[in-house]
Amino acid sequence: MSLITGADGKARCSWAGSDPLYIQYHDTEWGVPTSDDRRLFEKICLEGFQAGLSWITILRKRENFRRAFKNFDYGAVAKFSARDVGRLLKDEGIVRHRGKIESTINNAKRAIEMAREHGSLAAFLWEFNDAKTLAKALKSAGWTFVGPTTIYAFMQACGIVNDHAPGCAFARRS
Repeated sequence: MSLITGADGKARCSWAGSDPLYIQYHDTEWGVPTSDDRRLFEKICLEGFQAGLSWITILRKRENFRRAFKNFDYGAVAKFSARDVGRLLKDEGIVRHRGKIESTINNAKRAIEMAREHGSLAAFLWEFNDAKTLAKALKSAGWTFVGPTTIYAFMQACGIVNDHAPGCAFARRS
Protein backbone atom coordinates (compact mmCIF):
# COMPACT_ATOMS: atom_id res chain seq x y z
CA MET A 1 0.00 0.00 0.00
CA SER A 2 1.29 3.44 -0.81
CA LEU A 3 1.09 6.79 0.96
CA ILE A 4 -0.29 10.20 0.08
CA THR A 5 0.38 13.46 1.83
CA GLY A 6 -2.74 15.31 2.89
CA ALA A 7 -3.37 19.05 2.85
CA ASP A 8 -2.36 18.99 6.53
CA GLY A 9 1.08 17.63 5.57
CA LYS A 10 0.46 14.22 7.17
CA ALA A 11 1.24 10.96 5.39
CA ARG A 12 -1.77 8.65 5.05
CA CYS A 13 -2.66 5.38 3.40
CA SER A 14 -3.40 6.27 -0.21
CA TRP A 15 -6.96 4.86 -0.12
CA ALA A 16 -7.98 7.74 2.17
CA GLY A 17 -7.71 10.08 -0.82
CA SER A 18 -9.00 13.62 -0.42
CA ASP A 19 -12.64 13.07 0.60
CA PRO A 20 -13.02 14.58 4.10
CA LEU A 21 -15.25 11.71 5.23
CA TYR A 22 -12.70 9.11 4.12
CA ILE A 23 -9.87 11.08 5.76
CA GLN A 24 -11.74 11.35 9.05
CA TYR A 25 -12.57 7.63 8.98
CA HIS A 26 -8.95 6.73 8.20
CA ASP A 27 -7.47 9.04 10.82
CA THR A 28 -9.80 8.32 13.74
CA GLU A 29 -11.35 4.91 13.23
CA TRP A 30 -9.88 2.54 10.64
CA GLY A 31 -7.48 0.12 12.23
CA VAL A 32 -8.08 1.39 15.77
CA PRO A 33 -8.50 -1.70 17.97
CA THR A 34 -11.91 -2.00 19.57
CA SER A 35 -13.37 -4.58 21.88
CA ASP A 36 -16.78 -2.90 22.14
CA ASP A 37 -19.32 -5.53 21.09
CA ARG A 38 -21.79 -3.03 19.64
CA ARG A 39 -19.10 -1.35 17.54
CA LEU A 40 -17.82 -4.71 16.34
CA PHE A 41 -21.33 -5.75 15.37
CA GLU A 42 -21.81 -2.46 13.52
CA LYS A 43 -18.56 -2.89 11.61
CA ILE A 44 -19.26 -6.47 10.58
CA CYS A 45 -22.79 -5.54 9.44
CA LEU A 46 -21.65 -2.49 7.49
CA GLU A 47 -18.94 -4.52 5.79
CA GLY A 48 -21.68 -6.96 4.74
CA PHE A 49 -23.78 -4.11 3.36
CA GLN A 50 -20.74 -2.81 1.50
CA ALA A 51 -20.36 -6.01 -0.55
CA GLY A 52 -20.61 -4.98 -4.19
CA LEU A 53 -20.57 -1.26 -3.36
CA SER A 54 -17.95 1.33 -2.50
CA TRP A 55 -17.09 1.94 1.13
CA ILE A 56 -17.75 5.68 0.74
CA THR A 57 -21.38 4.84 -0.08
CA ILE A 58 -21.68 3.05 3.25
CA LEU A 59 -19.88 5.81 5.16
CA ARG A 60 -22.24 8.41 3.73
CA LYS A 61 -25.22 6.34 4.86
CA ARG A 62 -23.79 5.22 8.20
CA GLU A 63 -25.87 7.53 10.40
CA ASN A 64 -28.99 6.32 8.58
CA PHE A 65 -27.92 2.71 9.18
CA ARG A 66 -27.39 3.49 12.86
CA ARG A 67 -30.89 4.97 13.10
CA ALA A 68 -32.48 2.12 11.14
CA PHE A 69 -30.73 -0.62 13.12
CA LYS A 70 -31.11 0.82 16.65
CA ASN A 71 -27.49 1.96 16.79
CA PHE A 72 -26.50 -1.66 16.09
CA ASP A 73 -27.69 -2.85 19.48
CA TYR A 74 -27.79 -6.51 18.49
CA GLY A 75 -30.22 -7.35 21.30
CA ALA A 76 -32.72 -4.90 19.78
CA VAL A 77 -32.00 -5.88 16.16
CA ALA A 78 -32.52 -9.58 16.97
CA LYS A 79 -36.15 -8.73 17.78
CA PHE A 80 -36.85 -7.20 14.35
CA SER A 81 -39.80 -8.80 12.57
CA ALA A 82 -40.98 -9.19 8.99
CA ARG A 83 -42.71 -5.82 9.44
CA ASP A 84 -39.32 -4.26 10.27
CA VAL A 85 -37.81 -5.83 7.14
CA GLY A 86 -40.60 -4.24 5.11
CA ARG A 87 -39.99 -0.86 6.77
CA LEU A 88 -36.26 -1.08 6.09
CA LEU A 89 -36.80 -2.00 2.43
CA LYS A 90 -38.58 1.36 2.07
CA ASP A 91 -35.86 3.34 3.88
CA GLU A 92 -34.03 5.36 1.20
CA GLY A 93 -31.32 6.28 3.72
CA ILE A 94 -29.82 2.78 3.75
CA VAL A 95 -28.93 0.10 1.22
CA ARG A 96 -32.27 -1.56 0.54
CA HIS A 97 -31.22 -5.13 -0.09
CA ARG A 98 -33.50 -7.76 1.44
CA GLY A 99 -30.74 -10.34 1.83
CA LYS A 100 -28.42 -7.92 3.62
CA ILE A 101 -31.21 -6.64 5.89
CA GLU A 102 -32.30 -10.15 6.81
CA SER A 103 -28.66 -11.10 7.31
CA THR A 104 -28.21 -8.27 9.82
CA ILE A 105 -31.19 -9.53 11.82
CA ASN A 106 -29.96 -13.12 11.65
CA ASN A 107 -26.44 -12.09 12.64
CA ALA A 108 -27.82 -10.15 15.62
CA LYS A 109 -29.35 -13.39 16.90
CA ARG A 110 -26.06 -15.20 16.32
CA ALA A 111 -24.17 -12.38 18.12
CA ILE A 112 -26.34 -12.87 21.20
CA GLU A 113 -25.57 -16.59 21.19
CA MET A 114 -21.86 -15.97 20.65
CA ALA A 115 -21.64 -13.37 23.43
CA ARG A 116 -23.46 -15.73 25.77
CA GLU A 117 -21.14 -18.61 24.92
CA HIS A 118 -17.84 -16.69 24.90
CA GLY A 119 -18.53 -13.91 27.39
CA SER A 120 -18.56 -11.27 24.68
CA LEU A 121 -18.56 -10.97 20.92
CA ALA A 122 -15.10 -9.42 21.15
CA ALA A 123 -13.72 -12.40 23.07
CA PHE A 124 -14.62 -14.64 20.14
CA LEU A 125 -13.64 -12.33 17.26
CA TRP A 126 -10.25 -11.35 18.69
CA GLU A 127 -9.17 -15.00 18.86
CA PHE A 128 -8.62 -14.96 15.09
CA ASN A 129 -5.95 -13.43 12.88
CA ASP A 130 -6.93 -15.16 9.63
CA ALA A 131 -9.98 -13.96 7.69
CA LYS A 132 -10.68 -17.31 6.03
CA THR A 133 -10.68 -19.08 9.40
CA LEU A 134 -12.86 -16.43 11.06
CA ALA A 135 -15.28 -16.43 8.11
CA LYS A 136 -15.54 -20.21 8.34
CA ALA A 137 -16.12 -20.09 12.10
CA LEU A 138 -18.81 -17.42 11.73
CA LYS A 139 -20.55 -19.36 8.96
CA SER A 140 -20.44 -22.49 11.11
CA ALA A 141 -22.15 -20.48 13.85
CA GLY A 142 -24.93 -19.48 11.42
CA TRP A 143 -23.77 -16.00 10.37
CA THR A 144 -24.40 -14.81 6.80
CA PHE A 145 -22.72 -12.26 4.48
CA VAL A 146 -19.41 -13.06 6.18
CA GLY A 147 -17.17 -14.29 3.37
CA PRO A 148 -13.38 -14.01 3.65
CA THR A 149 -13.15 -10.71 1.74
CA THR A 150 -15.82 -9.09 3.92
CA ILE A 151 -14.25 -10.46 7.06
CA TYR A 152 -10.77 -9.29 6.10
CA ALA A 153 -12.11 -5.75 5.59
CA PHE A 154 -13.82 -6.06 8.99
CA MET A 155 -10.56 -7.20 10.62
CA GLN A 156 -8.76 -4.19 9.12
CA ALA A 157 -11.49 -1.79 10.21
CA CYS A 158 -11.58 -2.88 13.85
CA GLY A 159 -7.83 -3.27 14.26
CA ILE A 160 -7.55 -7.05 14.44
CA VAL A 161 -5.03 -6.69 11.63
CA ASN A 162 -2.93 -3.57 11.19
CA ASP A 163 -2.79 -2.73 7.50
CA HIS A 164 -1.76 0.91 7.61
CA ALA A 165 0.95 1.52 5.04
CA PRO A 166 4.48 1.78 6.46
CA GLY A 167 5.07 5.43 7.24
CA CYS A 168 1.40 6.30 7.71
CA ALA A 169 1.10 8.92 10.46
CA PHE A 170 -1.92 7.03 11.81
CA ALA A 171 -0.44 3.55 11.91
CA ARG A 172 -1.11 1.78 15.17
CA ARG A 173 2.03 1.46 17.21
CA SER A 174 2.73 -2.04 18.51
